[in-house]
Amino acid sequence: MLRRLKLIYIAPIVLVLGAFGIWTRFAVPAPLDAEQTDALYANPAPAPAGPMKVLHLGHSLVGYDVPAMLTQLAEEGHDYHSQLGWGTFLKAHWDEDHPRKGFAESNVHPQFRDGHEALASGDYDAVVLTEAVEIRDSIKYMESPLMLHNLTDKARTNRPDMRVYFYETWHPLDDPEGWLTRIDRDLEKYWETEILRRALNYEKDPQPIYMIPGGQVMARLTRHIEDGGGVGPLTTREDLFSDNIHFNDYGAYLMALTHYAVLYQRSPVGLPHALTKADGTPADDPGPEAARLMQEIVWQVVTGYPKTGVPQN
Repeated sequence: MLRRLKLIYIAPIVLVLGAFGIWTRFAVPAPLDAEQTDALYANPAPAPAGPMKVLHLGHSLVGYDVPAMLTQLAEEGHDYHSQLGWGTFLKAHWDEDHPRKGFAESNVHPQFRDGHEALASGDYDAVVLTEAVEIRDSIKYMESPLMLHNLTDKARTNRPDMRVYFYETWHPLDDPEGWLTRIDRDLEKYWETEILRRALNYEKDPQPIYMIPGGQVMARLTRHIEDGGGVGPLTTREDLFSDNIHFNDYGAYLMALTHYAVLYQRSPVGLPHALTKADGTPADDPGPEAARLMQEIVWQVVTGYPKTGVPQN
C-alpha cells in the first residue's frame, strides 16, 4: 500500500517536472541557437605551431589510407593512431559494451590504439570523430549528440587544448533521394543542427567542435568534373569510389587533402600526389592536372565554411 501511495504522489511530480523541462537527465538539449553557434566560429582556430599528433575514431570512410596519406602530406613529425570498425557509430567508440562490429578485424594494424586509452592519455593535439550513415538512424537510435559530447568532453578533460573535429561524410551513390541532394541538404539539417549544435548545447560554456567537410568536397568536385567534361582520370563521381560508398585511392587522396587543409589551415595546392597506401603499396596517382583541381577545390570549400576553423576567403 505504501509503495502504491509513493507511486501515486511521485508520478504527477515527474510529469510536472517534465512539462517544465526540469526533468533533464534523459533529455536531449535543443540545438544551440544559430546566432550563438555562428559566434563560436566567428574567429578561426589558432594555427598549429608544428606537426600534429592526431587520433582518428571512425569507420571505413576513414579507413587506413586517409590517415596514412595525411601523414605523407603533412610536415615531418606528423603522427597518428586510429580505432576503426565497420559502419561504426560514435556510440560504439564510447560504450565498450555496445556491439562493435568489425573491431577485431579492422584494428589489426600498427597504428591502432584503444580509443578510451588514447583520449585519456592527453597525447594528441587533435581527435577526428565521425558518425555512421544512414545519419538519420544514428541520430534516432544511437544518441549521436550525446556521444559527440561525451567523446569531446573526455578528450578535453584530459587535455584542455585538444582540437576536436567532426568529419562529415556521405551516403551511397544510389541513395533514392539523390546523392548530391543528400549532401547539399544533410550538412545543415543533420550534421550541424541535429548533432553538432545539440552536442554544443550540453555545455554551459561551449567551445567549438570544428567540421571537416568531406561530403561537401566530394560534391563540389563531382559537379566540376561532371559538368566540365572531366580532368585526367576523373570524369564522373564513380571515379572516386570502389563501390557505391567507399572511396578508391583517388577518393582517399581527396579526403586526405581535406583533412590536411582543415587540421593545418594551409592550402594543399602544390602538395605531392604520388603517395603510398597504408600497406606500403603505391596508391593510384591522379596525375598533376587532376591533383591540382582536387587541391584547389578542397581549399575553396574549406575557406568558404567558417565551421572548419580555417581563416575564410
